[in-house]
Amino acid sequence: MTSSDTRLGPGTALRYRWVVTDLDGTLVDRDLAMVPRSRAALQAFRNAGGQVVIATGRSAASARRYYDELGLTGPAILLNGALIANLHTGEVLHANRFDEATWTAVRALVEALPPDVAAVAFVGERALATYQPAWVDTYAARDRVTVERIENWHDIDGISKVMLLCADTDAAHRIAAVARGAAEVTVVLSEATYVELLPAGVDKGVALRWLADHEQVDLAEVAAVGDNPNDVPLLWASGFGVAVGDGHPEVLAAASAVAGTCLEGAVADVVAIAIGTAPAAE
Repeated sequence: MTSSDTRLGPGTALRYRWVVTDLDGTLVDRDLAMVPRSRAALQAFRNAGGQVVIATGRSAASARRYYDELGLTGPAILLNGALIANLHTGEVLHANRFDEATWTAVRALVEALPPDVAAVAFVGERALATYQPAWVDTYAARDRVTVERIENWHDIDGISKVMLLCADTDAAHRIAAVARGAAEVTVVLSEATYVELLPAGVDKGVALRWLADHEQVDLAEVAAVGDNPNDVPLLWASGFGVAVGDGHPEVLAAASAVAGTCLEGAVADVVAIAIGTAPAAE
């Protein structure tokens, strides 16, 4: 799927009202910079009356730089769907948290982690950890997250997500398998060495359905784009789900169409479809 860039005005008739985009590997490249062509297309889409929603595994603190760069003022799907918030106003629209029984099971898991896996728990805007090896420092620097050191896991509650940061991919696959049998949670491999634990039934697709209903937007009017397996529910929930061309094979198989690569401007390709200057499929 390819397209040419088009100048848009407020009178442009849109095929889709919303473009929902993942960040890393979709809108944002491996150097953590927004792809210029995609950024320009999203700004043009907004100028034409469309709404852009970011849907990411990042926290509010980590996603805000991209939200602000786009000049967004509406809701964002964060923590892989565990949180929906307006980063412009600070309003939390919807939040999912581990209940007491689930957190007890998850806490037992994180307290028994092997030395090649470390846990970071997200409570609101805070990221908390008891053990911070080098790869946690790398993650914190990469995502611009300040990880607070705590003594133990017993005195916290209100947890929306636990990120298991692994030293390598073998550790990630091993701990993901353990986590699936240890607690009633959603287990997401969002990166090769990132295993995320979410409240049961939470994912980006569920969050999109909730947000569309809240905003009274028909899902048929929503186009979504992503690159990793955690984006599959998002694509399935949307009216038109598009995979980034260099995305994970699971996403390519699940999508209605395949765009260019992230660096080529995959999101710009989706915008061209949303505004009707490119066909919905080839």
